[in-house]
Parts: sequence; C-alpha cells; structure tokens
Amino acid sequence: MAPAHQDYDVVVCGAGIAGIAAAYALTQTELKRVLIVDPGPPLSLTSDKSTECYRNWWPGPGDAMVALMNRSIDLMEGHAQDSGNSFLLNRRGYVFATARPDMVDTFAEQASEAESLGAGPLRHINNGAPYEPAAAEGFESPLDGADLITDKALIDTHFPYLNPETVAVLHARRCGSLSAQQMGMYLLERARENGTEFFSAALSGIETSAGRVTSVRLKTDGDEFEIRTDNVVLSTGPYLKECAALLGVELPVAVEKHIKISVPDPHGAIPREAPLIIWTDPITLDWSDDEREALSQSDETQYLLEEFPAGVHGRPVGAGDQVLMYWTYDCAPQDDPTFPLDWDPYLPDITLRGMARLVPGLERYFDPMPKPFVDGGYYTKTEENRPLIGPLGVPGAFVCAAFSGFGIMASCASGELLAKHVAGMGLPPYADAFDPARYRDPEYRKLLESWDSSGQL
Repeated sequence: MAPAHQDYDVVVCGAGIAGIAAAYALTQTELKRVLIVDPGPPLSLTSDKSTECYRNWWPGPGDAMVALMNRSIDLMEGHAQDSGNSFLLNRRGYVFATARPDMVDTFAEQASEAESLGAGPLRHINNGAPYEPAAAEGFESPLDGADLITDKALIDTHFPYLNPETVAVLHARRCGSLSAQQMGMYLLERARENGTEFFSAALSGIETSAGRVTSVRLKTDGDEFEIRTDNVVLSTGPYLKECAALLGVELPVAVEKHIKISVPDPHGAIPREAPLIIWTDPITLDWSDDEREALSQSDETQYLLEEFPAGVHGRPVGAGDQVLMYWTYDCAPQDDPTFPLDWDPYLPDITLRGMARLVPGLERYFDPMPKPFVDGGYYTKTEENRPLIGPLGVPGAFVCAAFSGFGIMASCASGELLAKHVAGMGLPPYADAFDPARYRDPEYRKLLESWDSSGQL
C-alpha cells in the first residue's frame, strides 16, 4: 500500500503529539495536502508516556516559555469547548508543598518571577485570607497566577492528605491535566478532515536539489517510496538527531530516560479530585532498622540510604483507583535512545516511598507493595530545555521537536508556530526564542553559560 498521492505540500515526520499538532495547524493554512509518516501507530512512542499535565508556570530568562504555554492553553481550551471537552481538560492546578520554613521565601520569589513573566498574580493566603479551591472537573476558571498558602489550618482543611509537617503550599492555577491520547486523536481527526493523511513508514532519506528540499524517501517492510514535497518537518522525538543528519544538520539535543509508575490506591490515600502534587524537599527514604541494615551491606543498594533530590510528584489518573507517580532522580542524558528501555529495579519502591513522604497515607502500601505498572520513554531536550521550532537552514526543512517533558502542553502553540514558519506567515514575539538559529547568536551562547533553571519537574 502506498500513500494516496505522489506529492504533498508538507511531509511531517513523526506522529507524536508534536507532529500531529503541527499537521493540524498546517491544514489551517493554505497548505492542505499534508502527509504524516511514522513507522509506529500515532501517539505510541513518547506521547503516551506522559503525566498528561499542563502549566503556564515556567521560569525565565525572558517570558517566551510562559507566552508559548499561555497560547497553547488558550488553544487547548478552544479545542475543549469545540469538542465538548472530549479530552477531559481540567484546571486543578499544580500544588507544590514543603516542610521547610526557608522554602516559603523561595516559593514567593518563584511566584513573583512567574507573575512578572505573565503567568498571573501571586496571592498570599494567610491569617484567614480567602482561598478558592480548584474545581475537580472543567477548565473554565478566572484564576491564574498562584496562591501561596501559609495558613496551617487552611492547608489542613483543603489538603488533609499532605504530610502534616507541611508549612507552605504554592498552588499554581493555570495548570491541570487532560487525556493526551484523546486530545491527540481529536487533532488527528480534525487534520484528516482537512486533508491530512497518515502513512506507516520510516523516513530513510531527504532529497535536495539546488540546496532545497525536493522529496523524501520512505521505507516500509517491503517497499520504498519517493514522495515529492517542498517542505519536510522533523518531529521525530528521540530520533531527531538521526533524522536531522539526513540533511547534514547537527542539532544540540540529547535524550533522557524517564520512567513513571502507577499503583492502585484502593484506600484513597490521594483523593480522586486531587491536583498534581509535588514535594519540593530532598528526601531520605524511610526504612525499617532491619531493611536499613540489609541495604547497607551491598554496594549496589547503599545508595537507597542516601538523600534523594526534591521533586517527587504524582496525581490520581483515570476513572479507577490508580495513582501516577514520577521521580526524576536518575535521568542522565545520553546521545541516542536504546530500546527496549530498562530501569532501576528498585525504582517502583523508591518512587512509592518518596511519594509517601508527601502523602503519608501511601505508607500502607509499602509491604506488600501493590503490583505497579511501570512505563517510560525518552525526553529529547536541548541544553537549556527549550524546544526547536523553525527552519533548519536547508530551505524547505523545518523542525518541531525537542519538547523534553512538556510536549503535550506545548503542542498546540508549537504546531501553530511551526505552521507559520512553513507558510511564511507573521510570527509571534516568542518565535526567536525557539528558532534553531538562536545557537548562532553569540549573545545567546553567552546566556547559556549562566542559564540556571530548566523548568523541568
């Protein structure tokens, strides 16, 4: 079976959420004949490994990430309205919690920075000041910015499941979760209605003539095809470097392995209406005296007694009793992906025990631990953890990739920005911040030397 046509306005390589959103946005321009190619099913390599959350809560330098995310959330909310919220977008927020009094000032500084970048105002909630809890369902809320809650009674009232030693909660409001698969399929169906075709094949070559793209070569199990096109978009996730090399282009990206677990929570330690919750303190895991003694006897397990970094996070997921948990304590970058993925055999136990520091009610699952579901994928990321969206230096070649752990939330605005590049339309103010050409700017390279915040959870 071959593609329906021999020539296309644009060929998008990669059927993850970034490629699908790009194809959808392209069909909103005059470029109606779009082909998406991927050797696997849509949304199957990385996009289905997500925590399925979104936020406009991003650090600087500059306001580009906040502006991109605000635009993307605007677009997601529009799709939710148009589809009757078929992908279950909610606005529960992100809740950052700490037991360290010194973190209160840090929370305030982070929220003030976010406010200055366009994420919305900081509200100090203490001494009985009013606080509006997030609705469990729906995405329409006038609140953005963040609530910094230091009223202990209020924390205990609204977040009774958190560690009782919690002294402050920072509730970022224009944040929430969704069904990434359902949003991705919604965008794919809308793109198909407007002329997009999906074809299962691998990209094997990109042809140029007089220095610009003229066609792509595709390979299936038994056949090879050459498809004429003036425009090719690389949205190939962890295979980005490999695909860019077909054009003789070297991109400054690496991949990181990220693993998530989910476990049943039949006793409701985390309420089903809870937001994404994040513990911002380092953790030394709780072990019994016998366990501690046994772990100390082996070089392979002594690390389990050491301090782990801050950032364990989780949320309820789905209609049942599953709780999703994530802790990026072991995610060293590497040049190329390796499949199938492997992971630390102690990761499920480590993650559950870390999450139990945030939600002590989870301790009841330590022994025996419920059978976890473990899954993961690769984040593809630049040094400063900002995406690559724009032309690749070869006329007709574009990239919409390197979305690290924020591909779901950035996809709609990133696809729109990519489509504007390809169609030659006016670009938003944040476009330069994601253009691959930024690395040729000496001032940007100098800025990278002092970059101190990736925004990654």
